[in-house]
Amino acid sequence: MTTPPVFSAKWLIKSPGKLITVIVFLILDFLDNFFCIVFRILDECFEGKAAPCYCEKKGELVGDDELQLSETLYGRKNVFREMGFLGFARIRENSKKRGGVVGGEVVVNRWSDCGCESCVSWMKNGDHQKLHVVVREPSKATIDDCRVKPTENVIFLHGFLCSSSFWTETVFPYISEPKNRNYRLFAVDLLGFGRSPKPRDCSYTLKDHIEMIEKSVIYPFALDSFHLVGHSMGCIIALALAAKHSNSVKSVTLVAPPFFTTKDGGSSIALNKLAEKSLWPPLLFGSSVMTWYEHLGRCVCFLICRNHRTWEKMLKLITGKRDLHFTAMDLTRHTHHSGWHTMHNVICGGATVLDSYLTVLVKAGTKICIIHGDRDQVVPIECTNNIKMKAPHSEVNILKNADHGSVIFGREKEFAQYLEHIW
Repeated sequence: MTTPPVFSAKWLIKSPGKLITVIVFLILDFLDNFFCIVFRILDECFEGKAAPCYCEKKGELVGDDELQLSETLYGRKNVFREMGFLGFARIRENSKKRGGVVGGEVVVNRWSDCGCESCVSWMKNGDHQKLHVVVREPSKATIDDCRVKPTENVIFLHGFLCSSSFWTETVFPYISEPKNRNYRLFAVDLLGFGRSPKPRDCSYTLKDHIEMIEKSVIYPFALDSFHLVGHSMGCIIALALAAKHSNSVKSVTLVAPPFFTTKDGGSSIALNKLAEKSLWPPLLFGSSVMTWYEHLGRCVCFLICRNHRTWEKMLKLITGKRDLHFTAMDLTRHTHHSGWHTMHNVICGGATVLDSYLTVLVKAGTKICIIHGDRDQVVPIECTNNIKMKAPHSEVNILKNADHGSVIFGREKEFAQYLEHIW
């Protein structure tokens, strides 16, 4: 049994702000354990089986892709869990016979997830094994254009809690006519986001994301060469995809890449850098709650994502707008299961393999371009410096007065022109 940390009176007196932070997160520790028990009971009631969670010790949950799971899933310290707070809940579970079906059918959509037409459309489209992809075909002026210059392909990968709209609403409208005639653009809804499948039996590892992009874009469209553009989390997936298809990738453009190295501490340092336990600023506090606390995060998703239609109606009434901005819509287009696992297994877990991916691209001589805002409070600019150190040939463009979003928002035309320059 781990003993809770002991803080000296001197430390408490000199650091009142830190004391408040410690107290708040101790309360959150307790609440996360409490809701762990609540969700186990509710899952059994509605689905006949309590969904497994990462409150268990590593090794108690065994799966085919266990080796690909990020250590941050199990390594999140919780004082009350270490004290055995969940002990009686495990005893209760072990004393019951649990099944995985309800009414003779496997439960597909979780009771705590939204079941509206938009959110479950992927279950009804007849193909659960492919992503939702927006394809913008080249508008060739003449048949001769096609013969003179072959079509170029570009795959766009969005960031966390976004969708293909991130690209179709910002970059696509500003691509110049010469490029429109010869470039085929693919904007992907990554696995677990937007209109793409959100399966419950998936751990949303890098391998899962890469295989789905291959099944949905590279193989069906027979892409033997292509460019990659990624924003934030999409940069990690872009690097992994580029390393696997290094002979086919012509360029990789990384926008605000969360690149942490194994030398820095891998997945643990990524977790602490991107979701540090802090009360301020509010965005960081929200990130820390959603990333460190599995069951509190599920509560938030239950309240917000499951009831997104109600929230959207309220926002429309408040703003007086008929249509909401696509970023507001994208925030709720995921399940807790898909968001939680992607955060840990891709954004945090990816830190353990990014070095090797970048090494492959450097050896292959792949063109790497990086764009980062100097006021990015989500992904520190040191991430771009990490890439530049390992890939000296990479082209770096630091935008002044730009943050994580405005590195593109408000600069759509300039960004599109920069991409055309790279291609």
